[in-house]
Amino acid sequence: MPYNTHWSGSFKRATKKLRGGYYFRIEPGNSGLVGGFWGPVPDDLKRIRQDIDADYPTWRDLLGDKTLVETFGGLLGERVGSAPRGYAKDHPAIDLLRYKQFMLRRIFSDEEVLSPDFVYKMNDGFKKMRPFLDFMSSVLTTDVNGVDLIG
Repeated sequence: MPYNTHWSGSFKRATKKLRGGYYFRIEPGNSGLVGGFWGPVPDDLKRIRQDIDADYPTWRDLLGDKTLVETFGGLLGERVGSAPRGYAKDHPAIDLLRYKQFMLRRIFSDEEVLSPDFVYKMNDGFKKMRPFLDFMSSVLTTDVNGVDLIG
């Protein structure tokens, strides 16, 4: 019996300005790809929440994008049980503020994995999550006033 019954890999984006990462897993009955922010450090999580608080309509537009919803279903990740410290329980974006992880996931059937065009489907999935990762990168590389922190 093999130790692992899957093949997986991950990779980061190319520069300090392009934050986030990609992950894929190939396993019978459990194949897919994931992208986003698995474990943001406390300062990153604070900055993300500041941006959600200040501009949640933009977040709703991004996460409600038709392509994103059709491809990934929506945002995934662990959440805190209640309102994070410093935010009201009745905040209009409390559902977003409660996230501790910010990820998108695309599941593939075994038939899709075995199809001749699978590598193109996987590539397409990674490409379709790029606007989300680019948006998150812009948040995490600027301060609350939108000033570039990287240079």
